[in-house]
Amino acid sequence: MSLHLGDIAPDFTADTTDGEISFHAWKKGSWAVFFSHPADFTPVCTTELGRTAALEGEFEKRNTKAMALSVDPIEDHHGWAPDIGEVAGTPLNFPIVADPDRTVAELYDMIHPGEGDTSTVRSVFVVDPENILRLTLTYPKSVGRNFDEIIRVIDALQATDRDPISTPVDWQPGERVIVSPAMSTEDATARFDNVVEIKPYLRYADAPSS
Repeated sequence: MSLHLGDIAPDFTADTTDGEISFHAWKKGSWAVFFSHPADFTPVCTTELGRTAALEGEFEKRNTKAMALSVDPIEDHHGWAPDIGEVAGTPLNFPIVADPDRTVAELYDMIHPGEGDTSTVRSVFVVDPENILRLTLTYPKSVGRNFDEIIRVIDALQATDRDPISTPVDWQPGERVIVSPAMSTEDATARFDNVVEIKPYLRYADAPSS
């Protein structure tokens, strides 16, 4: 199944380290970062899930929940969880989906045969409170993800949902933003501070207060 930005993220019910969860009900009213990892008891995955656990407070600030998945059975997830906590210094604090029959992985197109086997690649899906798919990222199995970038994108998505703006290259929260081309300069000046026209189609302004 091919998923596109703007699609409704498919719902599913699955066994997890937090018990049986239905995805849409679990994330109701929240953003979600749903991501796959190739296998339990592997080095890169241990660092990634540990980093996710350490970011619990940052996700909470953004009304965001995290959920991981691999095709390993639930017994392996539970056995691996102490390693994640030991390596990261933060106990596992989000659910890991057990998907041994690959139902969810296939629903989200997480298995890429060209990557060598039938385990999942490092897919990331950011889903908004209306269950709309807002971001997809796919990393190869050998490369750990940048979770600071995932946080940054959530900040950008939430900022652009609040105001008629876009974010420029390498944008960080608090930096200047780009005014929507659909807004006149007069209207932009009335709404935003320090509007500067670089080109008729490129106008910067101070970031609105959240």
